[in-house]
Amino acid sequence: MSLDLFSAFIIGLLGSGHCLAMCGGITTMLTSAIKPTHLARAKNTSPGDIPVKVNLAPSNCSPPTSRLNLVFFYHMGRIASYCLIGAIVGFTGSIAAKNIGVPIAGLRLLAAVFLILLGLYIGQWLFWLNRVESLGKGLWAFISPLAKHVIPVDNSKKALGLGALWGWLPCGLVYSTLTWALASGSSLTGAAIMLFFGLGTLPALIALSLGIVSIKKLLVNHVFRKIMAITLIGYGCYSFIVAYQLMF
Repeated sequence: MSLDLFSAFIIGLLGSGHCLAMCGGITTMLTSAIKPTHLARAKNTSPGDIPVKVNLAPSNCSPPTSRLNLVFFYHMGRIASYCLIGAIVGFTGSIAAKNIGVPIAGLRLLAAVFLILLGLYIGQWLFWLNRVESLGKGLWAFISPLAKHVIPVDNSKKALGLGALWGWLPCGLVYSTLTWALASGSSLTGAAIMLFFGLGTLPALIALSLGIVSIKKLLVNHVFRKIMAITLIGYGCYSFIVAYQLMF
């Protein structure tokens, strides 16, 4: 496994607490696609927050097999969207490098800066990534109405569709990782980076989907979140130094 893929996995693993504590994991619109009787809202969320604990299993499913089946397809759809976006961004990076002359090392500098900003965002010290997230709101406004086609989520195809839609949700964590896909200079590598990033987010999100709240308590813990943030900032600084040396 290359260092970029491993790094993407670690970013997803460490940053998954951001999805739970700050983004809420899913938008209100997509949450409404789940039958209300099967939706459990996380405790201690403010009125503007999004529920993070989503039970995808309909009442006529036989637990736990059917429930696990829906959860699996839900996250498979989400990661598939990440891979598609990563491929598009990676291809864009290759065009920028080959046709425009943008150095790959320069793109890696950008990726390192975004990783540092992500750490500051997760640590709740600086919220510049909020502005980056707003860039995707226009596209999200176009994509989100498609959720009506997966309401209610009562089979694998609809779970897959819901996950695929969620993958386009504006998110600073995703956008930060996409800068690494951009710096890869390849559509295939860009897709692979986002695949490993998505796999890194799986442990926490699947645990929540299955109602294992102890994972959520750990990831939203104040001290643990700060440790994750400092780790990401440290790796971002290291990546910046390496990219700078390659560039100059």
